[in-house]
Amino acid sequence: MTAVVPFFGWRVVWASFAVAVFAWGVGFYGPSVFLYALHEGRGWPVSTISAAITVHFLLSAGIVARLPALHGRYGLVAATRAGGVLAGLGVVLWATVPAPWLLFPAALVSGAGWALTSGAAINAMVAPWFDKKRPAAISMAFNGASVGGVLFAPLWALLIARLGFPLSAGLLGVTMAAGLWWIAGTYLRATPADVGQRPDGEAAPVAGAPLASPVRQLLPVGTAMWRDRRFATLSTAFALGLFAQIGLVAHLFLLLAPALGATGAGMAVSLATACAVVGRTLLGSLLPARADRRVAAALNFAVQVGGCLALLAAGGTSVPLLLLGCVLFGLGIGNLTSLPPLIAQTEFPRADVGRVVALVTAINQAVFAFAPAILGAVRDATSWAGAPILLAALVQIAAAAMVLAGRAARKGQDADAGHGP
Repeated sequence: MTAVVPFFGWRVVWASFAVAVFAWGVGFYGPSVFLYALHEGRGWPVSTISAAITVHFLLSAGIVARLPALHGRYGLVAATRAGGVLAGLGVVLWATVPAPWLLFPAALVSGAGWALTSGAAINAMVAPWFDKKRPAAISMAFNGASVGGVLFAPLWALLIARLGFPLSAGLLGVTMAAGLWWIAGTYLRATPADVGQRPDGEAAPVAGAPLASPVRQLLPVGTAMWRDRRFATLSTAFALGLFAQIGLVAHLFLLLAPALGATGAGMAVSLATACAVVGRTLLGSLLPARADRRVAAALNFAVQVGGCLALLAAGGTSVPLLLLGCVLFGLGIGNLTSLPPLIAQTEFPRADVGRVVALVTAINQAVFAFAPAILGAVRDATSWAGAPILLAALVQIAAAAMVLAGRAARKGQDADAGHGP
């Protein structure tokens, strides 16, 4: 009797989960803590630090657009290892530069590390191993992003308080670089064909079985895609939503610290990211298969608006309202990355879904990269800590309106094209 070989794809998922823990813990949630540490510890302007965070995300958006080509030329293992080293080096530079303007070169390094280890990279790790089960596999891998926030936000605060920013950055930066170097070499080198397996762990097809018919691509190419109202509303809505979310996350630690202290603020950010896991799990388990996913997206934006209003009502002093705001805001964090693929899956032909998701992701990153700088400039210009929160809430309301507007656009597009979702 032939022994059954366990499907290696699930090991890749857990490896991707671990990469996401480090990537988001250092490259996504880390800048929020860096903003507080540099502003409070060195007196550097919030607007300058926020602008450097924008450079961090903006450079990342440019690299993400080229990530498939980088993977094709250098391989997934080398790219992931480079991402871990660059992210680790970048955070050390953030902690050790002697002048505010030097944050911008540091952001170029850290942004490159973030691009090579974040969302598009996680998808590239998992996608070859899964087809039918890809939504479940991607969701599991992306839960590492939320876990990264849960673990790293309070860890950053604790280490900086005990060891100082430079030593803390060196410790976590080296750990990330070494960890991703080993993970990539151990779990990301093989393909399904290398280990004699097929996507989803399915058996080989029966000889002579008919091949699946190719699916015709219906979405136009290039700038003409924006004439497709489904794509335009989907991309715009989530670009706005992520602009508000990333901007507020970058400032959240600074907003919470006056009332909660540095350690308490780290725990509150951890609470928000833990709620992201809850929110993503609830959406996955409660959303019916034929439900209107645009309505679900609008409700998700509404929950986050409620979180912003609670943070605003707290006035920087009411701990219960601050924690309520973190919970409500956190419940929607994870779904802003998982909902666009789910909407695209129901609205576009199968052959177009991958292209739609990749383009929406790239556009989102290019837009939300400016959020930390804009919210920081608004805060400095108004001298009001609540100004970034109010702006984030207004942008999320616009995002909800845009995603709902796409419902009519989708029906009209389907009628014009003569096909269903």
